[in-house]
Amino acid sequence: MTAPRSTIASVRRLLFVVNVVLAIAVIAGLAVYYWVFYRALPQTSGTLETYVSQPVEVDRDSLGVPHIKAKTAEDAWFAQGYTTAEDRMFQMDALRRLASGELSEVVGMVALEADRESRRMRMRRTAEQIYTQMPDADKAEMAAYARGVNAYIETHHGRYGFEFLLLGYAPRPWSVVDSLLAGMQMFRTLTNDWKNKLVKEAMLKNGEPDKINFLFPYRSGTEILPGGDGHPGSNAWAIAGTRSATGKPLLSNDMHLEFGEPGVWMLHHIQAPGLNVSGVTLPGVPGVISGHNDRIAWGLTNLGFDVQDIYIEKIDPRSGRYVFEGKLEQARSEREVIAIKGHMPEEMALWVTRHGPVISTANGRALALKWSAAQPGVLQAVFPQLDRARNWEEFKTALSRFGGPGQNFVYADVDGNIGYHATGKLPIRRNYFGDVPVDGSSGDNEWDGYIPFEELPQAFNPANGLVVTANQNPFPANYPYHVSGFFDSQYRSRQIFDMLSASGNKLKPADSLRLQKDVYSSFNQFLGRQLVTAFDKRKSSSYRFSDAVTMLRTWDGQMDRDHAEPLVTALTFQYLRKAVAERAAPGSGDAYSNNFSTSVIERMLRERPAGWFADYDELLLRCFADAIEEGTRMQGANPKAWKWGKYRFLAASNPVGAQIPLIGGYFRIGPVPMSGGSTTVKQTTARLAPSERMDASLGDWDASLMNIPIGQSGNVASAHFKDQWQAYYNGTSFPMQFQKVDVKSRVTFVPKR
Repeated sequence: MTAPRSTIASVRRLLFVVNVVLAIAVIAGLAVYYWVFYRALPQTSGTLETYVSQPVEVDRDSLGVPHIKAKTAEDAWFAQGYTTAEDRMFQMDALRRLASGELSEVVGMVALEADRESRRMRMRRTAEQIYTQMPDADKAEMAAYARGVNAYIETHHGRYGFEFLLLGYAPRPWSVVDSLLAGMQMFRTLTNDWKNKLVKEAMLKNGEPDKINFLFPYRSGTEILPGGDGHPGSNAWAIAGTRSATGKPLLSNDMHLEFGEPGVWMLHHIQAPGLNVSGVTLPGVPGVISGHNDRIAWGLTNLGFDVQDIYIEKIDPRSGRYVFEGKLEQARSEREVIAIKGHMPEEMALWVTRHGPVISTANGRALALKWSAAQPGVLQAVFPQLDRARNWEEFKTALSRFGGPGQNFVYADVDGNIGYHATGKLPIRRNYFGDVPVDGSSGDNEWDGYIPFEELPQAFNPANGLVVTANQNPFPANYPYHVSGFFDSQYRSRQIFDMLSASGNKLKPADSLRLQKDVYSSFNQFLGRQLVTAFDKRKSSSYRFSDAVTMLRTWDGQMDRDHAEPLVTALTFQYLRKAVAERAAPGSGDAYSNNFSTSVIERMLRERPAGWFADYDELLLRCFADAIEEGTRMQGANPKAWKWGKYRFLAASNPVGAQIPLIGGYFRIGPVPMSGGSTTVKQTTARLAPSERMDASLGDWDASLMNIPIGQSGNVASAHFKDQWQAYYNGTSFPMQFQKVDVKSRVTFVPKR
C-alpha cells in the first residue's frame, strides 16, 4: 500500500524547507566565519603598499614564521611590528592594557582589581618617564616597530580579530610607551616578590621568629636557596665543542612561564645590514629575546635577585607629609581614573614618597614600594643591540645596559666559546634587615647604587666545558655584596649538570631536547624513601599505606603522568608544608606558598631539628595518611590505579574565544595530563610550563631545533593557530630554519606611493 500523494508531497515540502534552512544556516555560518575570522588573516602573497623606505620581503615557512629581509634596520623593525600585529594584535593590546591598568575599560568589573594594582604600581606613568630618558637610538628602533604596528592598525579597520569584534572596540595607535609597558609587564612577572615579604611579616606577628626564618632562609649567597612550585623558572645551558658531535658548541634554552593561548612568544627571523637573527620575540617589543644570529647564540633564565623593598611610611593621609631620616618630607599626590565598561569610572588617589608609590594603607599603615624597574635608567631597549653582537665582548657590552629583570644569560659562538653572565641593576642595600618591611623614616634598607656589572657572576670557557643555569643561586659564598633573592633550589640544575656530564662527547640538538623533557625528581624520590623508612620503622601493616608503600619501594623518581607515585608524594608534600607552617605560625598553613618550600622540607627531614616535632616519623605517617585519604577522594580507593596526570594537568584558553557558546572549545587547549613537576627539568606546575624549547647547533645552524607550545597565530582560522601543539606536547620539535628556508608564501612590502 502506497502513501497518498498529498502525504508524499508534504514530506517533500518539509525536506525542501529543512534543506533550505540548513543551507541558509551553513551560508550564514560561513559568512560569519569569513567576516569574523578569515578577514583578519595576514596577507601572505603579492605586494603590500606601506610605510617602508625600500622593498621588504616577508617569507613564511611551514609554521608561519616570518622571515624578514630588509635593506635597512628601520624597515626590519617596522616589518617585525607589522607581522606581529597581524598574528597577535589582541594579545599585544591586552598586554599593554594589563600593564597600564586599562583592562576594565573593555572587559568590565572582572579586571578591576588587576587595574587597581597596575595603577598603584604606576606602570604607565613609569613607562612615560622612562621614554623621556631613553637614548635616541633606542627610541628610533622602537619607534620603527611602533610604526609597523600602526600601519597594520590603520589598514585593518573592522578586521583586527574576533576579540575586538566581540568586545566592541578597536585598538588605539601603538606607541613606544606601549612597547615599554609590554617589557615592564614581563619585568613585573619575574620580580613581583613584594607580596611574599608581607606573608613573612604576617607570620612573624603570631609565630616563632627562629622557625619562620627557617622557612624563609636568609639569602646570604652562602646557601642552596629554596624555590619551587609556582615561581617562574627556566633552563639554559651551553656545551663546549669538545662534547658535541660537530666539534662546535650547543646551546639550549627553555623558559618556564605561565601557560596561555596564544603563548608568550612569537617566532621571527629578521635580516638587515649587520643583522641576521632568529628566535623568540615578545609581542609588542622589537628584537629577538632568545635565539641566535649568524655568529652567536644565547638563552636566558630568571635570576631571581630581589629588586623590591617595602617601607613603612609614617605619612599623614591628609597632608601627605612624612618623616625620613628625621626630616619632614612631602609625598606627591597623584590621581588615577579607571574607566569600567558598563559602570561609572572609579577614581583613585595615590601618594608617592621618595621610595615609591604607596601600594597599601591597610591597618593604618602606609606601605611604599621601591622597585628597580621604576628607577631612572634601569629599563632599556637592549635586545636590538644584543641581536647584532658578533662575539663575547660585544655581547657583554649589550648586556651591560640590561637593567632587568635580572637574568642569567648563557652564551656560545661559532669560534667555539661558551660563557655565562648574570645581568640586571641589582641594588646594594644599606643595613639589610631581611624581607620584613622596615621603617622608612629611619633610612634603613636604603639602596647605595647597584652592583657593578663587571662584578656580577660570570664565566668564560669553563674547564669542564659546561655552563648550566636553572634559576639556582649563582653568587659565591665570599661574594662582597649582600645577596637577596628568591633563587630556586638546585634540583633542576644538578640534574642537568649530571646528565650532561654523563652523556659523552657526541651530543646533538636531539640530545638536548631529550634532556629538556626529563621528568626525574630527586626531591619526590627522597620524600618517597622517607615515607617507606617511616612505615618500616613503625612496622605498620595498615591497609591504608600498604599498596602505596609497595609502589614507593621501587619507584625511580620519574614524575610520569601515568604513574601513581608522583601523586602520592606530591599530596604528602602539601600536607607536610602546611603542617610545618602551622607549627611555625598557627593559622599560616595556607599562606606559606610553595615558592620556598621544597628544599626547606628536605632540609628539615634530613636534619630533623629539635623544637619542631617530637616524632618526625609520626609526622610523615600522619601526612602520608592525609595524602592517601585525599587521593582516594579524587581517584578512588586503589592507589595503584591513580595517575599523576589527572592531578597535574595543563589547560589554556583564549580569554574571549573560550566564552563563545557552542564553539568555545575550539579556543581551548586541554586539560591534558602532564608529566613533570616543580623540581624536574621539565618544570610543570598548575599554571607553569616550558614556554619554548630551543636547541641551537653552532656547527650547523639549520640543525637547530625550535618549538613554541601552540602556534604562531592567535586566529582560530589560521593554519598556524595550534599546528605546533602536538609536537610540543609529545616532546618533538621543528627545524629552526635559518640558512635554508622552505618558503611557503611571500609578500613584499613596497613603499607607499
